[in-house]
Amino acid sequence: MTIGLAAGALAIASGAIVGLVLGLIGGGGSVLAVPLLVCLVGVPSPHIAIGTAAIAVALNAAFGLIAHARLGTVKWPCAIVFSIAGMLGALFGSVLGKALDGTKLLALFGLVMIAIGIAMLRPPGKNALLDVRLTRKTAPEMLPRLVGIGSGVGLLSGFFGIGGGFLIVPGLILATGMALQSAIATSLFAVTAFGLTTAGSYAFSGLVDWRLAALVIAGGIGGSLVGTRVNARLSEHRRALAAIFATIVISVGLYIVVQGLLALLPGS
Repeated sequence: MTIGLAAGALAIASGAIVGLVLGLIGGGGSVLAVPLLVCLVGVPSPHIAIGTAAIAVALNAAFGLIAHARLGTVKWPCAIVFSIAGMLGALFGSVLGKALDGTKLLALFGLVMIAIGIAMLRPPGKNALLDVRLTRKTAPEMLPRLVGIGSGVGLLSGFFGIGGGFLIVPGLILATGMALQSAIATSLFAVTAFGLTTAGSYAFSGLVDWRLAALVIAGGIGGSLVGTRVNARLSEHRRALAAIFATIVISVGLYIVVQGLLALLPGS
């Protein structure tokens, strides 16, 4: 894809939106990346959009992970186990995703966006623990859940080419009972791992636009910085921010589904 001045500016803006959302509410930037690349930047192939978004989101998540690691909120043993299981799922999911027609894949992606948006509107669980550790004592109960849920989330992440932050955060809480803040921080490790796995699979098939990815990453770094700072100031209103973003995700998902259905109609 030839990147003109306007497309380049839109790519940077798309990256900024992705990074801003990641910084604000700890996830969800990736679920917007593919629609932004297809609908806003004008990437003609959904598969190239997915591959390019995967590498961009992975590196933006890695940038955010560094900040959370300095705060000591990342649960590293849980992150590593969850991510290893998820990477295997993501690799298998990406193979399935590449084999599916791009129009159908995009329509299914819209359905997932709607489901994620609805899930975001649910209130957070009240049984989260302040401190969770994967040790020899907790491993018999925690390890199977981390592996099972991690594999499932990774499969969906690879299939749709999303970092999976909104799937990973509730998945980590379900598997371990960790507090939301720790789940958000720990999820960035998995988002990075899943994104790089998916991107590697798509890059092997020549489905990554590296120049476009560089522009999205550049915009994402700036957006992450702004989002993280705003998040610190608006921490008491995080649920309101999540609700607003959920509405956006559902609306974009509906638009993508409708466009996908129209494209599948005879004569279109």
